[in-house]
Amino acid sequence: MGRFATGVAIVTSVVDGTDHAMTVNAFASVSLDPLLVMFCPEKIARFHDLALDAGEWAVSVLAEEMRDASQWFATRGRMLDGQLQGWEHVRGPVTGAAIFKNAVAALECRTHAVHDAGDHSIVVGEVLSLDVPSPDARPLIFYEGDYHGLD
Repeated sequence: MGRFATGVAIVTSVVDGTDHAMTVNAFASVSLDPLLVMFCPEKIARFHDLALDAGEWAVSVLAEEMRDASQWFATRGRMLDGQLQGWEHVRGPVTGAAIFKNAVAALECRTHAVHDAGDHSIVVGEVLSLDVPSPDARPLIFYEGDYHGLD
């Protein structure tokens, strides 16, 4: 599957006032009517159950210059307190989840369905809001185990 180029995104949620975030590259559009997207968290990741408990979440599609953010939010076992410090973000107007200011695109979603998929779940979300925080940014691409740009 490493030969399939994907974009990179960070999914965020807030549970009991605590921010949670996870880097994903399994993110895609599912339906245009209604507008649905999906991401696939690993079941053993702490973010898995937290995102499902929250019921609402945000997705920031990462720009090329956000490679460090991608790596940080992919780090297992990192401290939750202050994990967003140093990363420019705003609160989504609908969900309150963090949205990264340099993102290529940002979506806020409500969980629509969850499907079992082996060691992962397929979390389908109804899109509640869309934004383009950084219209001139170019997307971060993941291919063959490394980060790339469009060039």
